[in-house]
Amino acid sequence: MHTVNIQVAENTSLPDSAQNREYFDHLKKINDVFYDQIKMADQKAAYIFTFLLAFLISSADGRGVFTVTRYAESDMGVMLTSALLALSSVFSVISAILVILPRRNGHGTTLFWGTWERGRVEFIAAAQRGDTAYLFSQYLDNIDTLAVIARGKYRFVGFAFHGLVVTVLSYVLLLAQR
Repeated sequence: MHTVNIQVAENTSLPDSAQNREYFDHLKKINDVFYDQIKMADQKAAYIFTFLLAFLISSADGRGVFTVTRYAESDMGVMLTSALLALSSVFSVISAILVILPRRNGHGTTLFWGTWERGRVEFIAAAQRGDTAYLFSQYLDNIDTLAVIARGKYRFVGFAFHGLVVTVLSYVLLLAQR
Protein backbone atom coordinates (compact mmCIF):
# COMPACT_ATOMS: atom_id res chain seq x y z
CA MET A 1 0.00 0.00 0.00
CA HIS A 2 1.39 3.39 -1.02
CA THR A 3 0.53 6.41 1.06
CA VAL A 4 0.77 9.83 -0.49
CA ASN A 5 1.42 12.55 2.04
CA ILE A 6 1.53 16.08 0.73
CA GLN A 7 2.49 18.63 3.33
CA VAL A 8 1.68 22.30 3.06
CA ALA A 9 3.29 24.07 5.98
CA GLU A 10 1.18 26.43 8.01
CA ASN A 11 3.28 29.47 7.20
CA THR A 12 3.99 28.54 3.58
CA SER A 13 2.29 30.79 1.08
CA LEU A 14 0.63 29.00 -1.77
CA PRO A 15 1.10 30.13 -5.34
CA ASP A 16 -1.71 32.24 -6.74
CA SER A 17 -3.03 29.23 -8.65
CA ALA A 18 -3.40 27.24 -5.42
CA GLN A 19 -5.31 30.08 -3.81
CA ASN A 20 -7.70 30.08 -6.73
CA ARG A 21 -11.25 29.16 -5.72
CA GLU A 22 -11.29 26.39 -8.33
CA TYR A 23 -8.57 24.47 -6.49
CA PHE A 24 -10.45 24.62 -3.22
CA ASP A 25 -13.65 23.60 -4.98
CA HIS A 26 -11.81 20.68 -6.54
CA LEU A 27 -10.38 19.63 -3.18
CA LYS A 28 -13.87 19.76 -1.69
CA LYS A 29 -15.18 17.66 -4.58
CA ILE A 30 -12.44 15.05 -4.11
CA ASN A 31 -13.22 14.99 -0.39
CA ASP A 32 -16.95 14.49 -1.10
CA VAL A 33 -16.33 11.79 -3.72
CA PHE A 34 -14.00 9.82 -1.43
CA TYR A 35 -16.48 10.11 1.43
CA ASP A 36 -19.28 8.85 -0.85
CA GLN A 37 -17.09 5.94 -1.95
CA ILE A 38 -16.56 4.99 1.69
CA LYS A 39 -20.33 5.02 2.23
CA MET A 40 -20.77 2.87 -0.90
CA ALA A 41 -18.27 0.32 0.43
CA ASP A 42 -20.28 0.11 3.65
CA GLN A 43 -23.50 -0.33 1.65
CA LYS A 44 -22.00 -3.07 -0.50
CA ALA A 45 -20.83 -4.89 2.61
CA ALA A 46 -24.29 -4.54 4.13
CA TYR A 47 -25.90 -6.02 1.00
CA ILE A 48 -23.51 -8.98 0.99
CA PHE A 49 -24.00 -9.53 4.73
CA THR A 50 -27.80 -9.32 4.44
CA PHE A 51 -27.89 -11.69 1.47
CA LEU A 52 -25.73 -14.26 3.23
CA LEU A 53 -27.66 -14.00 6.47
CA ALA A 54 -30.98 -14.43 4.64
CA PHE A 55 -29.55 -17.35 2.68
CA LEU A 56 -28.22 -19.12 5.75
CA ILE A 57 -31.46 -18.61 7.68
CA SER A 58 -33.90 -19.50 4.90
CA SER A 59 -32.06 -22.39 3.22
CA ALA A 60 -32.03 -25.80 4.85
CA ASP A 61 -29.03 -26.71 2.69
CA GLY A 62 -27.29 -23.51 3.78
CA ARG A 63 -27.88 -24.24 7.46
CA GLY A 64 -27.09 -27.91 6.96
CA VAL A 65 -23.45 -27.28 6.10
CA PHE A 66 -22.90 -26.31 9.73
CA THR A 67 -24.15 -29.62 11.15
CA VAL A 68 -22.04 -32.66 11.95
CA THR A 69 -24.62 -35.03 10.45
CA ARG A 70 -24.07 -33.48 7.01
CA TYR A 71 -20.49 -34.69 7.08
CA ALA A 72 -21.12 -38.01 8.81
CA GLU A 73 -23.87 -39.17 6.46
CA SER A 74 -22.64 -37.84 3.11
CA ASP A 75 -20.30 -39.01 0.40
CA MET A 76 -16.96 -37.29 -0.18
CA GLY A 77 -18.23 -34.93 -2.93
CA VAL A 78 -21.09 -33.61 -0.79
CA MET A 79 -18.77 -33.28 2.20
CA LEU A 80 -16.22 -31.24 0.25
CA THR A 81 -18.86 -29.04 -1.37
CA SER A 82 -20.56 -28.52 2.01
CA ALA A 83 -17.26 -27.58 3.62
CA LEU A 84 -16.54 -25.14 0.78
CA LEU A 85 -20.00 -23.60 1.21
CA ALA A 86 -19.55 -23.28 4.98
CA LEU A 87 -16.05 -21.80 4.75
CA SER A 88 -16.86 -19.37 1.95
CA SER A 89 -20.00 -18.09 3.65
CA VAL A 90 -18.20 -17.57 6.97
CA PHE A 91 -15.30 -15.90 5.13
CA SER A 92 -17.72 -13.55 3.34
CA VAL A 93 -19.60 -12.64 6.51
CA ILE A 94 -16.36 -11.88 8.38
CA SER A 95 -15.03 -9.85 5.43
CA ALA A 96 -18.27 -7.85 5.26
CA ILE A 97 -18.06 -7.13 8.98
CA LEU A 98 -14.46 -5.97 8.59
CA VAL A 99 -15.59 -3.45 5.96
CA ILE A 100 -17.88 -1.63 8.35
CA LEU A 101 -15.63 -1.63 11.40
CA PRO A 102 -14.45 1.87 12.31
CA ARG A 103 -11.08 2.95 10.98
CA ARG A 104 -8.61 4.99 12.96
CA ASN A 105 -5.35 6.58 12.15
CA GLY A 106 -2.88 8.52 14.23
CA HIS A 107 -3.98 11.96 13.14
CA GLY A 108 -7.02 13.72 11.88
CA THR A 109 -8.11 17.02 10.47
CA THR A 110 -10.70 19.57 11.48
CA LEU A 111 -13.00 17.87 8.96
CA PHE A 112 -13.28 14.85 11.28
CA TRP A 113 -15.48 15.27 14.34
CA GLY A 114 -13.23 12.99 16.40
CA THR A 115 -10.31 15.42 16.22
CA TRP A 116 -12.27 18.66 16.25
CA GLU A 117 -11.57 19.38 19.91
CA ARG A 118 -7.84 19.22 19.25
CA GLY A 119 -8.01 21.15 15.96
CA ARG A 120 -10.48 23.85 16.98
CA VAL A 121 -7.88 26.22 18.42
CA GLU A 122 -5.58 25.74 15.43
CA PHE A 123 -8.49 26.36 13.06
CA ILE A 124 -9.51 29.59 14.81
CA ALA A 125 -5.91 30.85 14.77
CA ALA A 126 -5.62 30.09 11.04
CA ALA A 127 -8.94 31.82 10.38
CA GLN A 128 -7.79 34.92 12.25
CA ARG A 129 -4.61 34.98 10.12
CA GLY A 130 -6.58 34.40 6.92
CA ASP A 131 -4.31 31.40 6.31
CA THR A 132 -5.55 29.71 3.13
CA ALA A 133 -2.58 27.34 3.19
CA TYR A 134 -4.01 25.88 6.41
CA LEU A 135 -7.33 25.14 4.69
CA PHE A 136 -5.55 23.66 1.69
CA SER A 137 -3.48 21.48 4.01
CA GLN A 138 -6.53 20.32 5.98
CA TYR A 139 -8.31 19.23 2.81
CA LEU A 140 -5.24 17.45 1.46
CA ASP A 141 -4.65 15.64 4.76
CA ASN A 142 -8.30 14.63 4.98
CA ILE A 143 -8.26 13.35 1.40
CA ASP A 144 -5.15 11.28 2.19
CA THR A 145 -6.94 9.80 5.22
CA LEU A 146 -10.13 9.08 3.26
CA ALA A 147 -8.11 7.41 0.48
CA VAL A 148 -6.46 5.06 2.98
CA ILE A 149 -9.83 4.25 4.57
CA ALA A 150 -11.49 3.65 1.18
CA ARG A 151 -8.66 1.37 0.00
CA GLY A 152 -8.95 -0.73 3.15
CA LYS A 153 -12.71 -0.96 2.94
CA TYR A 154 -12.77 -1.88 -0.75
CA ARG A 155 -10.12 -4.51 -0.13
CA PHE A 156 -12.51 -6.27 2.27
CA VAL A 157 -15.49 -5.65 -0.04
CA GLY A 158 -13.54 -7.54 -2.70
CA PHE A 159 -12.89 -10.40 -0.30
CA ALA A 160 -16.56 -10.50 0.72
CA PHE A 161 -17.73 -10.44 -2.89
CA HIS A 162 -15.37 -13.19 -4.00
CA GLY A 163 -16.42 -15.27 -1.02
CA LEU A 164 -20.05 -14.67 -1.98
CA VAL A 165 -19.37 -15.91 -5.52
CA VAL A 166 -17.76 -19.08 -4.14
CA THR A 167 -20.71 -19.48 -1.76
CA VAL A 168 -23.26 -19.26 -4.58
CA LEU A 169 -21.28 -21.58 -6.85
CA SER A 170 -20.77 -24.16 -4.12
CA TYR A 171 -24.49 -23.99 -3.26
CA VAL A 172 -25.41 -24.63 -6.90
CA LEU A 173 -22.91 -27.49 -6.99
CA LEU A 174 -24.39 -28.90 -3.78
CA LEU A 175 -27.89 -28.77 -5.29
CA ALA A 176 -26.59 -30.50 -8.44
CA GLN A 177 -25.21 -33.36 -6.32
CA ARG A 178 -28.64 -34.29 -4.96
